[in-house]
Order: sequence, then C-alpha cells, then structure tokens
Amino acid sequence: MNKRASGVLMHVSSLPGAYGIGCFGKEAKEFIDFLSDTGCTYWQVLPFTPTDAYNSPYASISAFAGNRNFIDLEQLRDEGLLTDDELREQMYANPYSAAFDFLELRRIPVLYRAFTRADEAYRDKVRAFAEENKSWLPDYALYIILKEANIGAEWYDWADEDLKLHRPEAVAKAMEEQAETVLFMEFIQYTFFEQWKKIKKYANSKGVEIIGDLPMYVARNSADVWANRHLFDLTEDGEPKNVAGVPPDYFSEFGQKWGNPLYNWAEMKKDGYRWWMDRLGACFKLFDAVRIDHFRAFSAYWAVPAEAETAKEGQWLPRPKTDFFDAVNRTFKNPKIIAEDLGIIDDGVIDLLEKTQLPCMRVMQFAFMEGKDNMHMPHNYPKNCVAYTGTHDNNTVLGWLWEAQPYEREHALKYCAFPGGDWAVGGSESASCHAVIRTLWQSPANTVIVPVQDLCGFGKDTKMNVPGVPNGNWAFRVTQEQLDGIDKKWLKELNDVYYRNK
Repeated sequence: MNKRASGVLMHVSSLPGAYGIGCFGKEAKEFIDFLSDTGCTYWQVLPFTPTDAYNSPYASISAFAGNRNFIDLEQLRDEGLLTDDELREQMYANPYSAAFDFLELRRIPVLYRAFTRADEAYRDKVRAFAEENKSWLPDYALYIILKEANIGAEWYDWADEDLKLHRPEAVAKAMEEQAETVLFMEFIQYTFFEQWKKIKKYANSKGVEIIGDLPMYVARNSADVWANRHLFDLTEDGEPKNVAGVPPDYFSEFGQKWGNPLYNWAEMKKDGYRWWMDRLGACFKLFDAVRIDHFRAFSAYWAVPAEAETAKEGQWLPRPKTDFFDAVNRTFKNPKIIAEDLGIIDDGVIDLLEKTQLPCMRVMQFAFMEGKDNMHMPHNYPKNCVAYTGTHDNNTVLGWLWEAQPYEREHALKYCAFPGGDWAVGGSESASCHAVIRTLWQSPANTVIVPVQDLCGFGKDTKMNVPGVPNGNWAFRVTQEQLDGIDKKWLKELNDVYYRNK
C-alpha cells in the first residue's frame, strides 16, 4: 500500500440482492465492476465471521468460520442443489435493510436441503476441505451442534462437564455420534469459502484488491475459546478474570466494556503465537490486505475486572510488543496489515508503529474538533496511512455535518472549499459530500477510503453502527438503483486528477 490509491468501504451484507442480505452473487461482481470502472483499487469489507445475537460481525462465535448468510443461493441452484421454487421462498421484499430475523428462520433449512442433494463426490470435496482446516473446523462444527442441543446455552453453561471443558474423549465421542451433522456444518463452510474464492479471483482480475477486517478479540461464547481455554485469561472453569474494553473516549463517557476474554499472551508465546498465525493466515487467504481492529492492544490493553459495571474501572496492562510482529514476519512474506490506531494513542503505540512500519489510520470526521496540529487534519496525514471520511463506527458525512457544532461545521466546509449553496442537501451529487471527499483525495495519504453511504450522500439513518449501543445496527443495505445513481464520471475524474487511478 505504498502507492496512491483509493477504495470504497461497504460490507458484503450491504450489497443489493433479493434474498434479505447481500451475498457472494452477481451483485458482488457488479460492485467490483463499478470499482474497476471508476479507477478504485480497494474494496474494504467488515469481518466475514458469523455474527452474534446483535448481528455484529465484531463479536463472533468463531474467529475462522464464514457467515452462512453470504452464500449465494443462486449458485447452489445452478449446481442442481436447489430449485427455483425453493429460491422464491427465500426472497425478501425490503431491499433497504438486512432481514436478520427472516434469515435466522430460513437459511439453515434451505442449506440443509442443498446438502442432502450433494453427491458423494461433492461430499469428498467437503471432507478434504475439513481436513485442510482441521485446526478449527471440526471444533466449530461440533460447537454449533452442541450449542443447539443445549437449547442455545453458552458452552460454559452446558450440563455435560466433559463437553463443557472440551475433554478429548468426550469430544471424539460426540464427533462420531454427530458425524452427519458435523459434515453438514462443514458443507456450509466449504460452500462459503469456495464461493468467496471465485469473487476474490474476479476482483483481482479487474485490478481490485480486497481489504478485510480482523477484530482484536474473540467472544467468550465462541468455538475458539471453548476449544482453547488455555490461550485466554480464564479460570479453570472458563470464567473470565478480566475482560476487554476501552476507557472513556469520543464515543462513550463511560468507556466501552466489550466483555471479550483477554489473551493469555505468555501462553501464546510458547508456541510462537501459532493460534494467531493460523488466524492471520486464514485472513490472508480471504483478503489481499487486513485491517487489525484495536491495534493498540498489541502495545498495551485495557483490562476491565469482569465484575465491573463500566469500563472506567479498567487499567492499561503492557504486553511484549515487537516479538509478536517478529513472528508475523517470519511466518508471512510481506504481509499487508493496516493498524487501526484510533482512540487513546500513547508513546508505546507510536513506537510500535514506527518499528513495524505498518500504515496507520486517519478519519476526517475527527479533524475539526481541535487545532491545526490535529493528526486527523488531511494536511497532517503521513503518506503511510489509510485515510477515511468515516468508518463503520462513524456517522455519514452528511449526518456528521448536521450534528456538528456550528463552528466545527463552518470550519470543515471552509477547509474543504465548499462551493456554496445548501450544505444540507444530500444525494449522490451533494456538494458538501463531494467537497469532503475531494479534500480527502487531495491529501498526502497513500490510501483513501470512502464509505458507500458518503458516495450516495446519505444521512445519519444509514449509519452502519453506533458504538456502545447493542441494538439496531449492521442492517444498512444499498439498492442497485442507488449504486447506479453514484456519479461514476466524477469519481473516475477524482482518481485521475489526484493520481489514485488503479
């Protein structure tokens, strides 16, 4: 990421489509065509892992598995595993929002129908895939089955003590007893990864690279923690001692208590951080570059007592810094990693960034709250950074302008050479949105990324996420008509004029 380039941030779930959520279908290829035609180099997505009960891709039951909802049902129809009538049953009328409740009821049954029609040759491919991914896939498959058998209870509340504590004999017996259902779960993962492989190959053939996203932590109620308790800061019974979070900041006056178990870094170091290397390796198969969310935890992490009411009660704990990235560089050749260094950044984080030479992040929406030395001011961007109008945790540009303090909005509009008129007007030709995006493109940053909402000129009602608020997030979708309404000529010219054309 050492040349000038640009891209668009939009999760797969936000793509158009007839089946309640964006998926690995023709719409994904059409979006790649849009990026290629406008001279953009990158498509940035959010984590691909299964989501939690609040539909967050940042709180998954697996650090490795793929989200079954992204599977393109039409490809399964074309392979003879589903019928047209079955596809019609999966259609959902509302194109503006992901239909999470609908998908929860419909997706497993239709995938099971497809599985029952897979011949032995197809099943052999699934078995081979499972063998290639034996470090995580069998455990994940069994975890899903056992969780359902325990009426949705988390693993640490299971009645069977041997299965709860992942004792090898009990796990092996359950694997044998549930062999067919385990194979079904592996079929889902095989299908997910095979379909995405085709999409990524198509993107790369069009000169488009995929930026993925890797959350720092995993959920306690995950297959990873269940199967690898020794790698996490837990008691023998699986109870967390301290949990992850962040202190008070821009997003929350009480901080954020995420609740994820912290890592047992001393234990992880013993085998060269193998679990982390496996995790990164899986990401590098899926993506051309990976953004590590909450990168600062590699320098020091905020540890909140498990029983604390808010994150305010936490403390910073140091951890060895460069040894982890020494292991990364030994394992991977020229890994493309983006360091999400937003929030409270101290000398330790700055030192780690300097030693690793990883590109950092900058966000324009944070630029106008302070003076001229604010690191988020575009004129202060280093070349080695990825700069955004906003991220999945921010308001849209138009929503931000609406909610900004008057002095902040006036400063931002002047800085961005707003040509005048009504700054509050949205839409794909919004003069205020265009002014902000153009200013970002002019910056020294090698890589600039704009959320698709800002290209469309949407307001705050299309925010992807509100940090610290569990409900009502992650559902945003864009229609094909809205994508077609983006001024492709303007975006192409922007990439040409500011030397960001792929």
